[in-house]
Amino acid sequence: MSMDNLNPHGHDRSVKATEEARRRSSAARLFDIRRVIGGLFTAYGAIVTLIGIFDGDSAVQKAQGVRINLWAGLGMLVFGVLMLLWQWRNPVEPPETSEEKR
Repeated sequence: MSMDNLNPHGHDRSVKATEEARRRSSAARLFDIRRVIGGLFTAYGAIVTLIGIFDGDSAVQKAQGVRINLWAGLGMLVFGVLMLLWQWRNPVEPPETSEEKR
């Protein structure tokens, strides 16, 4: 390790920069809106789908013979999974810091 990479306290600057980049990347992925929307739609879609599967005859007759909870739940479930897949396939890049722009 060369002495020019060390800061005055004896710590390697490249290690600190790598740790900082990893932390920012994790924070950017954690707050990605696609993850929040996808998770909520997937959870609610699963619940509504289960309700639609176990709907009684009276609930089906109220909807004029259509299992509306089942179809709405499946639609929500598909949308939520697509959002999560999109977030997984194209992760968010962390914003550049002023040091990286130089």
